[in-house]
Amino acid sequence: MSVSILYSGGAETILTPKVNPHRPVLLKEVVEFLRPKPGDTIVDATLGAGGHAEALLDRLGEDGRLIGIDRDRSALEIATERLSDFGQRFVPVHGAYEDLTEILRAQDAFAVDGILADLGVSSIQLDSAERGFSFRFDGPLDMRMDRSRGITAAELLETISLNELTRDLRVYGEERLARRIARAIIERREKRPIRTTLELAGLVVEAAGPRARQYRIHPATRTFQALRIRVNGELEGIERFITDAVSMLRKGARIAVISFHSLEDRAVKLAFRSLANRCTCPRDLPVCACGRENFLKVITGRPRTPLDEEIHANPRARSAKLRVGEKIG
Repeated sequence: MSVSILYSGGAETILTPKVNPHRPVLLKEVVEFLRPKPGDTIVDATLGAGGHAEALLDRLGEDGRLIGIDRDRSALEIATERLSDFGQRFVPVHGAYEDLTEILRAQDAFAVDGILADLGVSSIQLDSAERGFSFRFDGPLDMRMDRSRGITAAELLETISLNELTRDLRVYGEERLARRIARAIIERREKRPIRTTLELAGLVVEAAGPRARQYRIHPATRTFQALRIRVNGELEGIERFITDAVSMLRKGARIAVISFHSLEDRAVKLAFRSLANRCTCPRDLPVCACGRENFLKVITGRPRTPLDEEIHANPRARSAKLRVGEKIG
């Protein structure tokens, strides 16, 4: 099946093969790197539909426990139903990974044996028209991962300034036509509010003009990414989350983080690097004298990416990157 989206200068066909909407990305690699064993306590900080959690729980045995965190109540409900056979070994928590320390302390988990974070938007969100994440469907321009808090993308576009919107599109969306698109949005809202996904997508296509033919992806893709990141504050909390996560790991335990675009991956890489290269002592010094001992050993020098077989079975996996670190301090 395919969906054709018309825009000035032509039509882009988005292939939408029939795939399992809850297929976890890089599942085999996540399990191999985290090395779950019976009796461990593992944290899935972005539970989603529970695919990674299910595979990890299978290896934790009767005495193991998995704490699953998600800010999206809908996803949490779906995962809880999926993992119901594990009983009390699965602990669902509504919350954001940025609040990891407080969440784990509330669960009396002061040292855990592995932490996973899949930073991508879940299939549940992408495939729900009413969530407003995708222009494949017409729906309200929401984009909040947690619909119980924050402002929607539509509300953001009602008040944001031209300069601020330009910056967001340029930084978060890496959009070359940021100023042109931002100006078109501001001019349109002066006539009427922008309320739906297809309304925004059509406006971006119109603003891009003939240059839209040069896009490998639909012209609105980067704009939607930028607004989603801004609405959910997706980049601001990554460094804090990784620092807190490493502090909650037992010595020798690992953290695995999956990202889906270059901005996320760079934030993860820099956070790992800051924890792995704290010590400023000469390498031949037998013990640390600067008082800034390293906390993390980076296991994946380069991020692991999906094999062609996985990408063929699940096209949404194609941009995924997995980075893994091990606590040494």
